[in-house]
Amino acid sequence: MALAFRRMLFGRPIPTERAAHERLNNLQALAIFASDGISSTAYATQEILLTLSVAGMAAYYLSVPIALAIITLLVIVMISYQQALFAYPNGGGAYIVARDNLGVRFAQVAGAALLMDYILTVAVSVSAGVAAMTSAFPDLRPQTVPLCLVAIAILTLGNLRGVRESGNLFSAPTYFFVAMAYLLIGTGLYRVFVLREPPHAPNFDPAHVAGVSGFTSAAWTFLMLRAFSSGCAALTGIESIAIGIKSFKPPESRNASITLIRMCCILGTVFFGMTWLARHYGITYFHGDETVPSELASIIFGRGGLYLAFQFSTMFILI
Repeated sequence: MALAFRRMLFGRPIPTERAAHERLNNLQALAIFASDGISSTAYATQEILLTLSVAGMAAYYLSVPIALAIITLLVIVMISYQQALFAYPNGGGAYIVARDNLGVRFAQVAGAALLMDYILTVAVSVSAGVAAMTSAFPDLRPQTVPLCLVAIAILTLGNLRGVRESGNLFSAPTYFFVAMAYLLIGTGLYRVFVLREPPHAPNFDPAHVAGVSGFTSAAWTFLMLRAFSSGCAALTGIESIAIGIKSFKPPESRNASITLIRMCCILGTVFFGMTWLARHYGITYFHGDETVPSELASIIFGRGGLYLAFQFSTMFILI
């Protein structure tokens, strides 16, 4: 009985000589390692809007420049990890790089931060995934906590089965979301630039925003920095490729580098596309509201089949 239960959880044991064949090709690696970073685009924009909502509609024009600043940081982080991939072919996450270059104390701080980050990533991603469903089906909101627990159980089982099997399990949801996200952004841009749909958001003059809202210059600076830090949720998971470099097929560093570039390109374009469209259509966000991607999809797709497909893809990649 115990052996059968163990096989159910972990699968059949893999002979040592076959371990190398269990490594991931680039398509599988992009799905399993990039799903964390790419999925964060489903809530990064709304975190920016949530912070800016403190100052009212007058502040929403800042969402696009803040997104551009975050993308600039994304490029810097990507270039840094590109170097780490070749300098640490056996795995070069924040702990190892900090230990070798800054000392054990700094490495311990980085390691502790990562432990908290991984726990919070599961909590945030699962709750955001369930929020995608409750936005589409409001009647499910009273069942939010049980749905989150079921999602965590499925996620745990998928990871216990091993990196190759979890890669196969996570490939379809990741590429499903990427396809739906680009369809959403492409359709939105078509409606804006070809069909000439006018912006729904009012045009505020930045020179007069402080006077309109009553915020001081210092308060505006703090608000922008706070919105920037909240939006940096979009950078979550970039390190996973550097940590999991040994899971790639040879040549490991080169394949990991290619996957990292692809991930950052997808992450940056989806994040900026959603932020720009949310600004154009005047989408706002407050605690407890319908999620920003759901509201954006309902405007662009309507509440039909494409909307539901986008919501399911969002839920799948987040979970």
